Amino acid sequence: MKKAIVLASFLIFAGLCSAKEHDYQKGTLLRMESSSCGMQEKGGKSITGELLGTDSQSKKTREVLCPEYVLQGERVIYRIRPKDDKHPALLPIGETAQFRIHKDKLILRVPEADNKEREYEVISMTPREEAAAQAANRN
Repeated sequence: MKKAIVLASFLIFAGLCSAKEHDYQKGTLLRMESSSCGMQEKGGKSITGELLGTDSQSKKTREVLCPEYVLQGERVIYRIRPKDDKHPALLPIGETAQFRIHKDKLILRVPEADNKEREYEVISMTPREEAAAQAANRN
């Protein structure tokens, strides 16, 4: 009987440890800017060009803009861009966000919005001046 109780408590403890949520850092979304992320080309051959064999193809090109956010963490300021270019979600500026870095991407969620995790590319990282000043004062 004692073995069964010990085994059951061990299984419950192991289950709780494996269900641990990821460790998130907190940050603030400071601003969003539209930045160029490529060109889009639409080309179409005319029917007469197809029948006669001429290359009278018209091409329309336009610049594609992607949202780029500035996320201020405790020590670092990140410039991030959504990985999903076709359907990027607009994030609320001025709100607190939770993020973690996993491999080569930043996973972000905003609890005040829909609390979904979304993947972002890190464009640049700069240390915060306050954190650099505190580090200099310690030395």
